[in-house]
Amino acid sequence: MNNETIRPIAICIVRRSGDIFVFEARDIVKGETFYRPLGGGIEFGERADQAVRREMMEELGVALINLRQIGMLENIFTYQGRPGHEIVFIFEADFAERAMYGQKSAIGIRDNNEQFPAMWKPLSEFAEGRAILYPNGLLELVAQRPDAMKEKNGS
Repeated sequence: MNNETIRPIAICIVRRSGDIFVFEARDIVKGETFYRPLGGGIEFGERADQAVRREMMEELGVALINLRQIGMLENIFTYQGRPGHEIVFIFEADFAERAMYGQKSAIGIRDNNEQFPAMWKPLSEFAEGRAILYPNGLLELVAQRPDAMKEKNGS
C-alpha cells in the first residue's frame, strides 16, 4: 500500500516595499538553506483562505487583512531525503498588526511548539540567486505582481 499523499497547503505573501515575509529552513540532506512564506496545511472541511488565516495566527499570533488569492502551484519536491507533493494555494495580504512592518524578524511557533526564524527578505536576493525561495514557481508569480501592494494600499 502506498502511504504517500498529496498535501493541500495555503501560504501567504506579505510585502514591505521590495521585501517579503518568509521563514528560514534548512534541508540537511541537500545542505541547503531556503525560505518560504508562512502558512501550512488545509484541514478537512476548511477553506484555503481560512487555513492561511489560522496558520498565521497560530505561527505568529498575527491576523491578516486584505487577503486575496493570487495563484496556485503544484509542488513536487524532496525535503530531508523524502519525496513530497503539495497543491499550494497562494495568497497575498497585509499584517493587521502594523508593528510587524517595523520589525526585522520574528520567532514563529510550529504545531509541535518548535520555534523557527521568520524575517523580511528582499525579493532581489531570490531573483539574483543569492537565496532560495520555495515552492518553485513562486518567485515568478510574485515578480509578475510587483506593485500589487502599492495598488491596494494606495502607497
